Amino acid sequence: MDLTAGPLTARASVDDGLKVTMAWKIGGWAAKPPANGSVDDVKAVRQQAKELHDVLGAERRRVEGLFATGRSWELGDWRRHYLDHPLTGRLARRLIWRVVDGDGTTVTGLPTASGMLCTLEGEGPLPATGTVALWHPATSTTDEVSAWRSRLLGQQVRQPFKQAFREVYLLTPAELRTGTYSNRFAAHVLRYRQAYALFKERSWVANFLGPYDGGYEGRARHEFPEAGLTAVFEHFAADTDAAPDGVELCSTDRVWFFETADRARAAVPLERVPSLVFSEAMRDVDLFVGVTSIALDPNWADRGTDPHYDYWRQASFGPLSATAEVRRDVLARLLPTTKLADRVELSDRYLRVRGNRGTYKVHLGSANILIEPDDRYLCIVPASSARAKRVLLPFEGDGVLSLILSKALLLAADDKITDPTILHQLERRA
Repeated sequence: MDLTAGPLTARASVDDGLKVTMAWKIGGWAAKPPANGSVDDVKAVRQQAKELHDVLGAERRRVEGLFATGRSWELGDWRRHYLDHPLTGRLARRLIWRVVDGDGTTVTGLPTASGMLCTLEGEGPLPATGTVALWHPATSTTDEVSAWRSRLLGQQVRQPFKQAFREVYLLTPAELRTGTYSNRFAAHVLRYRQAYALFKERSWVANFLGPYDGGYEGRARHEFPEAGLTAVFEHFAADTDAAPDGVELCSTDRVWFFETADRARAAVPLERVPSLVFSEAMRDVDLFVGVTSIALDPNWADRGTDPHYDYWRQASFGPLSATAEVRRDVLARLLPTTKLADRVELSDRYLRVRGNRGTYKVHLGSANILIEPDDRYLCIVPASSARAKRVLLPFEGDGVLSLILSKALLLAADDKITDPTILHQLERRA
């Protein structure tokens, strides 16, 4: 795709990871703009590239939103709008689709640009007619989900968002007892501004909490138009004295649903909520908690008498959420293929890493670390650019998984650590 401003021309390319790269026309093609190019023209071309990047991000979010709809397309329409589309096709070819041909035969696989479908059994041409829908692990057997996870890892397919490794949330006995609401993600403490930004990114609408009338109670809402339902995630200001410019922390409460057209917003029994809608709504709430909880702050332990310390400790090393359970499954499949294989083992909550100076337990939910044998807390603040670049992950978007792998790589070679802050913590107590 060519981008122009004044006499300048740049060519934008999109790779399978939806990364936009630019080449500038200077006789041939160069990585940098011409030295004599107008600053305003260069800025204008780069703005066009940013807009392309934003469009790709929005399209990724739109396609991911289809999981809760159960929507299907006629095969010809799907090929035109998804598989053969110059941008959306890059998403479609890394996702698993369920195809029902004209005879009613169902086949599931990854499509190719040449019109083939790679299934668990082999490869064959897409049928000429039929319907197509996104495959969701909630609609498949455990064995099929496991097989797709192994296939993606084995072929190093990196999905644009979690699909084969997507978390599935089923109604629990506690939720059947409460009837109209779930407390599954209640009583967490979140960094509110980060949570609010994530609400917006995931298309949840919420008022902004603050020290004004009505500003200490929030209800983030997300509509599921095909089901005619709206999900509500309640949260409240948790600051003992909010700053004039807003709340820094919030505490979480119940999740419930109402019929979007109902002005009274009466809570709908959870048993009446379609399973995919319930699962996708709860997955978003789990994401809000898992990404913005103060449990992910390795420095929180230094706050001493902080009123939220007990929560931080429990959440930092407590039972795993559904997201962390999926993370554990990824590591169980991935680690045997890495150079860490003989240095690590998985337990129910931790990745245990054997270094040369000591042995460590990295929690699979928070990425926080304990040193064996006395479970001393080890604070490691990652660099903002920290990535497990040497390990290909099967999906994008799980920063905690990347952080766990980065910490495991560091701790497995703990005799090479030079940071004095970390070395001081590694010293055994007399």
